[in-house]
Amino acid sequence: MQAKYKFGLALAAGFSLGASAIHGLHAAASPPAYVINEITVKDEDGYKKDFLPGAQKAIDDNGGKYIAGGFNQTFSITAQPPADRVVIIQFENMDKVRAWRDAARDAQEKIGSKYATFRTFAVEGVAQY
Repeated sequence: MQAKYKFGLALAAGFSLGASAIHGLHAAASPPAYVINEITVKDEDGYKKDFLPGAQKAIDDNGGKYIAGGFNQTFSITAQPPADRVVIIQFENMDKVRAWRDAARDAQEKIGSKYATFRTFAVEGVAQY
C-alpha cells in the first residue's frame, strides 16, 4: 500500500476515535436533572393503593432516585407554603426525565388526578466535575 493511502487511513481512524471520545465525554458531562412535585392528596387511600405503585414503578424503570419527599418537614422561606407533599426525584439527565414523563403521563392524568392535584416541574442540575 502506498504511503499516502496509509496516512489517509490512519488519519480517518484517528478522526473516528477522536469523535467517539468527544461524544463520550460530552455524554458524561451531562448534568443530572431533578423533578420537583408538589402534591395535594384528596383521597389518601386511593392515592396509596391505585396510583402510587404504578408511579413508583415508572420512576424506577426510568432510573429515578428519590432524594426527598413524602411527609418530611417542609416550610416556606418566601411566598406561599408548599403543598402537603413535596417530592424530589433525581434522574441521570433531562432525556431520562422526558422518558419518565412520557411513560407516566397517562397514569398521572387518568389515575393520579382522581386522588391528588400535582404541580410538577424539572430543573437541570449542575454538571459534576
